[in-house]
Amino acid sequence: MLAFLLFSLYICTRLMKEVTSKTLYVSDMDGTLMGADSRLSQRTVDILNDLIARQGLLFTVATARTTATVVPLMQAVHATLPFIILSGAALWNPVERRIEQVQAIPAEEVTRACAIFEQHGVRPFVYRQHGNVIHTHHYGTLSQVEHEFVEARRYTPYKHFLLGDASYHTSDDATMLIFAMSHGNALEQIYHEVRQQVHCSPILYYDNNDKQLALLEVYAEGCNKAAAVRCLAQQVGADRVVAFGDNNNDLPMLQAADHGVAVANAVPALLTAADEVIGPNTDDSVAQYLMNNV
Repeated sequence: MLAFLLFSLYICTRLMKEVTSKTLYVSDMDGTLMGADSRLSQRTVDILNDLIARQGLLFTVATARTTATVVPLMQAVHATLPFIILSGAALWNPVERRIEQVQAIPAEEVTRACAIFEQHGVRPFVYRQHGNVIHTHHYGTLSQVEHEFVEARRYTPYKHFLLGDASYHTSDDATMLIFAMSHGNALEQIYHEVRQQVHCSPILYYDNNDKQLALLEVYAEGCNKAAAVRCLAQQVGADRVVAFGDNNNDLPMLQAADHGVAVANAVPALLTAADEVIGPNTDDSVAQYLMNNV
């Protein structure tokens, strides 16, 4: 009789937990959810759509990308939750198709940060919200890698490049990101100076496909994927977060999650910090994990 009562209590407790517990699943895109071709495979899309439709999966992505590439890449997924874009500097609502909850860098900090870039001969891209479109300002000559970056994103309704334009100094649009890319060590020095002299949240990391290409992102102070995930979890009423990532800029998100998952191709710091390591991004590992655990 005692064994039966204990078993019944276990079943009731588990059922109650399943009814009341809501888990938010958040994945990085490049090197994590997407394959080597920087696309979502059809298998990943099918699994996500099936889980969203049948089980009400609470799933979204958290990425440094903007709407210019996130929206086309995610268009086949029947998403219901906002995408965390620009590493948490804003959300994109795929249902209402609008930018929400912008974390703006104060104008004086933008001026101070850009001055440091220019002292080192680097002209950054300055991303500003202009309604539901992102205006990306840049003045000066584009390097080859910058030119390729612009051309890959130029023809989209979600982002407009204002090249040879320094009007961000006088524009009233909110600055969401200051971004630069460069081969060599120049960005490392800029990163350290920005950290010391500007009230902001800078992130320095290296490209997945070109390990010599440094990427420097400067956001509003306190702005990161982790903060955006916590805010979104509260909005959707989730009491648990599972996060997936592969690179250094995913580390705060995995550490803040209730369960942090690294793909096998992740950088060493993430592999060490993660609660669990799954297969590589090239094997639809995030989607496979969701299929087996949701």
